[in-house]
Amino acid sequence: MDRALILMGVIGKPHGVRGAVHVHAYTENPASLADFALRDQRGRTIDLAWITEGVARITLHEPTGKHIVADRDAAAKLVNLQLFVERSALPPADDDEFYLADLIGLAAIGADGTTHGTITAVHDYGAGASLELDDGSLLPFTRAVVPEIDLAAKRAIVVPPIEIPGEIEVRE
Repeated sequence: MDRALILMGVIGKPHGVRGAVHVHAYTENPASLADFALRDQRGRTIDLAWITEGVARITLHEPTGKHIVADRDAAAKLVNLQLFVERSALPPADDDEFYLADLIGLAAIGADGTTHGTITAVHDYGAGASLELDDGSLLPFTRAVVPEIDLAAKRAIVVPPIEIPGEIEVRE
């Protein structure tokens, strides 16, 4: 994935029969997603026109011209299409704030200097973000587990939670 692109939303299932789709925005104000110059991983630009909260009409700009999504079948082909914005189009993060994409590639270092790995992905399925390390382990992205992020030093101080033996029982 191009590090100059920031994931801002994803197209969900069709809404109705005239080509509208549900759009899941990853912005503080979902309606503002339509204000950005959106594109997909193939480089097509995408315009959103909100119909109602969370539902929009989509126009794709392809090399062959503008394509307005006008029916349910065309809308269904867009399900899970990720919507990106050029990093340069976003405002700088405030002090003590950052974009989640900035965490990818940071070294995960324990408070005692122990190296835990490198952050390879940030996941957020709605119950809070988690950081995936290069060994496949996951850390909850909370202040208690990640008390410090130093983007300049390219590291995140982590305090992995203590596993409780016997908490999960596996039976065969």
